[in-house]
Formats: sequence, C-alpha cells, structure tokens
Amino acid sequence: MASETTGRRSRARVSDVAVAAGVSPTTVSHALSGARAVNAETRERILAIARELGYVPDRVASGLRRRRTGVIGLIGDDLAATPFAGRIIEGARRAGLDRDVLLMVGESGGDADAERDLVARFLAQRVDGLLIARMYHQRVDRPEIPDDLPVVLVDAAPEPGWNVDAVVPDEAQIATLACERLTRDGHRDIAYVGTVDESRAARGRLIGIRSALGDAGIPLRDERVAFCTSNAVGGRQAGGELLDRDDRPTAIICFNDQMAMGVMQAAARRGIPVPTGLSIVGIDDLHPVADALDPGLTTVALPHAEMGRWAMERLLERIDGTPPPAVEGLHLLRGWLVERESVAPPFRDR
Repeated sequence: MASETTGRRSRARVSDVAVAAGVSPTTVSHALSGARAVNAETRERILAIARELGYVPDRVASGLRRRRTGVIGLIGDDLAATPFAGRIIEGARRAGLDRDVLLMVGESGGDADAERDLVARFLAQRVDGLLIARMYHQRVDRPEIPDDLPVVLVDAAPEPGWNVDAVVPDEAQIATLACERLTRDGHRDIAYVGTVDESRAARGRLIGIRSALGDAGIPLRDERVAFCTSNAVGGRQAGGELLDRDDRPTAIICFNDQMAMGVMQAAARRGIPVPTGLSIVGIDDLHPVADALDPGLTTVALPHAEMGRWAMERLLERIDGTPPPAVEGLHLLRGWLVERESVAPPFRDR
C-alpha cells in the first residue's frame, strides 16, 4: 500500500493483518501479544502475514493502554571506565528483550548530583522501573522516587531501612574458591593482597579468605596481608613487600586481577618464576588482563552478566505485580574458577 504523493509504503495496521489473514483484529491482537490462546495454525499464519506486511506494534498506543512505556532505566556510577559494566548491561538488556522491553542507560560518574539528575530524567521519560548499578559491591542511598516505582540494585546493597531487591556476588563463596584452588595443590603459606578502598566487597573477600583458610587449618597471619590501591601499581608495591620477606609465601591471592598482574610483575623483577616459584590467584576474570598475561592468570570470575539478568527479571516481575517471595536480605550469585597457568604446587615441595 503506497501513498500517491510520496510513493512510500505506509505503516501496516492490525486491521490490514486481519483482512489478509481472514480473521478479526481481536484475534490478530491475541496472536501477536500472546495474551490469550489462539489456534497454533492460525497464529502461525497471522505471524507470517504480519512479517510479510512489515507490521510493527505501536508501542506508544500499547503503552497507553497498559499504562506502561516498555522502557527500563539503568543508572551506573562508572560505566565508561569499568570493564565489567558491559557485562551487567548486556545481561539486563538480553533479559529485557526476552520480554519486549528496552533498556535506557545513564552514567553518573559517581557524582550524587548527576545521579539525582538522571533519576529525574528517567522519571520524566516515564520508565516502568529502575536498575541502579554499582561497579563494585557497595551501599546505595534511596533516591527520590515515587513509592510505587519498582527498583532493583545491581552489585549494591541498600542503606538500612530501604526495603528493595538487590543482587550481589557471593563474596564468601568466591574467596573460598580461590583458597581451595591453592590448598588443593598443597599450599599452606598463603598471603593476601587486599584493597585500601572501603567497600563491602573488600570486607567480604578478606573475611571470606580468613574463614576459608581457617577452615583448612591455615591461619592468615597479619604479616601475610598487604593492602594497596586496587590496580597494577598497588599490586607491584604490595607484592614486593610480601616477596622481600625471608619467609616469603608460596602463593598469593589478590583482591582483583589488576593487582594480581602487579604482583606477577613484582615477582618477575625479583627473578621469581610464576607458577614454579610463586602461585597467584586473582578475582574478576578481567579480559584482556587475565587471559593475556604470561602465564595466564587463574582467577575467580564474578557473575556480572548473571547479576544484570537476575535484576532485570526480578524488576519485570515487580512491574507485572506477580513477584516471587521476597528475598531475605541480598540475593547472592556464585562465582566460578577459571583455570589458567598461574598455579602449581609449592616451590618448597619441589
């Protein structure tokens, strides 16, 4: 169907699909939306004709009828500079597409005023709900939003008194995986390089490592713990402190992969080969760091994409008004071990 004045094809309507399929517009609507059962053969015919005619649902009209826009807002604190942000966004985006929902993303840069402005802008766009993400596990204050707007936190925990769904990595389980990988090869002289950053992730991993090593009968002595900035420069400094000791450890666990890279560099400067002279385990599975190092870094991957998917699915359940039972506290997602070549039995056993 073409316009005489422009020659361009006009947008197909439900009524056009109905005429071509020989059914009522109501049947077409039910077949396209899945709201009500339609005979399978009839539904396939309707879908095929809709594709042939190039029919596209009018989201604005549909949204007005359902009082929804089909748009979810995601606010992150440091998306551009954080390599894991893409995984969180992708997990949420895919889960949204599965339900015919679009994701709108904004970054605050860690600035509270910028975040308040983003919240206001998303509210002006009449988003159906909000995902608020942090690039590492930390607390979040409740924004100024309507009480009935569904919100889910990603890699973040709510401040006390704010009852909201939140998903975070299982820091204790992640720390246990790192410890078990080393103790399985016979390591008992294990050190930890932690971050000076204040965060729930920093506290959770240190507590988890102390607990996991304690369960294995290996106390984590104070002289076996070094704190530094959470990057390669800090890792080189902290690694040097631990490796310059006469009784240097046989293995080191690092808060993240960038710090593990710095520890590996500190070992190389001292002529200590990895893994035959020192085993190293990171946390994150940061590409391309972990897989580009030589040797490749054994690490514990964090469930970033899985957190994004879980958060979007939970948010859509809240929007639909059919949520599952409320989560007690935070919803924890497990990490998994990624084996590469940075772990071997202790050098003193060789």
